[in-house]
Amino acid sequence: MTDNSPALLAAERHARVLAALARDGAVRVSQLLDELGVAPVTLRRDLAQLERDGLLVRVHGGAVPPTESTAREAGATRAASAAATGSIAVLVPSLNHYWPAVVRGAEAEAARQGMRVVLRGTSYELQDERPVLERLVHVEGVRGLVVAPNTDTPHAQDVVQWLADSGRPSVLVERDAVLLPGGAPVESVTTDHALGAVLAARHLAALGHRRVGLILARDSPTSRKIAAGWQAACAELGLTPTDHFETSLPPRTSPDFSAVVDTALDAALRHSVTALLVHSDPEAMAFVDLALNRGISVPGDLSVIAYDDEVAELFAPALTAVAPPRVHLGRAAVDLVTRRLDDPDRPVHRVVLSPTLNVRGSTSAPRGA
Repeated sequence: MTDNSPALLAAERHARVLAALARDGAVRVSQLLDELGVAPVTLRRDLAQLERDGLLVRVHGGAVPPTESTAREAGATRAASAAATGSIAVLVPSLNHYWPAVVRGAEAEAARQGMRVVLRGTSYELQDERPVLERLVHVEGVRGLVVAPNTDTPHAQDVVQWLADSGRPSVLVERDAVLLPGGAPVESVTTDHALGAVLAARHLAALGHRRVGLILARDSPTSRKIAAGWQAACAELGLTPTDHFETSLPPRTSPDFSAVVDTALDAALRHSVTALLVHSDPEAMAFVDLALNRGISVPGDLSVIAYDDEVAELFAPALTAVAPPRVHLGRAAVDLVTRRLDDPDRPVHRVVLSPTLNVRGSTSAPRGA
């Protein structure tokens, strides 16, 4: 049987499996195949991923909760929060790359709380998410929102104010914002992307690199935080004290993308740069590909660290990468919404999660170190 299941539905499938497990205490493969309408190979892959995430244990013919204590805890949570029923609306700017893992975490936490997720994806080009949000909140049972709005648009503040006035608790994910006119902070869950850049810089410094560079894919809230952390770390560690090398790239679909990467490589060689931090994975891969085409050895002549770690491990050489905790971002955002539903008067929480650095084959000590 050919597996034609759309990849973007993986997060939804995972949430439905976890919901069935929470509901029934155990699930059978035959039952899940009927409910999900997927090929057996797809279901096996989904169950394997959920087992790796520690959310279930596969047994012959089906799956059970990971431990009895976990099942009791989940049941106690649902019993203690009987009011936490219905759904949480999740709006993200893309259903590709960074965001599916965030959605998967949100759906898993919602299922644990006895709720479900209503998912919508927009685009980075959308200037005003309010019409989409208005349609979402009228879906039956929506009691809270997890939103990643576009923050560099003329309507960004209008969207934040709309969320505050919607009558439903909302949490921003990977976004910071305040309410006007008083400037009160909005509840949020974010990654400490500045720390991610610091981790990369410390790794390179420990290897002996001194002249390093930063490549940013686009001007965004994430890239600005990465740049701030990188600059502070370079100053602290004594990296590139005179000629700080930093370049922004056009979109990968731009006809001059490869030419800009080549120009950046020329500049890196001219400044004797021996290591780069590149945001994000596809751009890092492009740098490595073009470097190898030019006879530049990676990591011998040039070490490369990717930022995001979505697919960096699949490249050859496997890329050292900074990994934001995407699944945990989604979990924490839904947790904040449900806690706000239980206690509307609790203080505003702004949760910051730390990324990790996964060291692989694209970084090594510079030649002669």
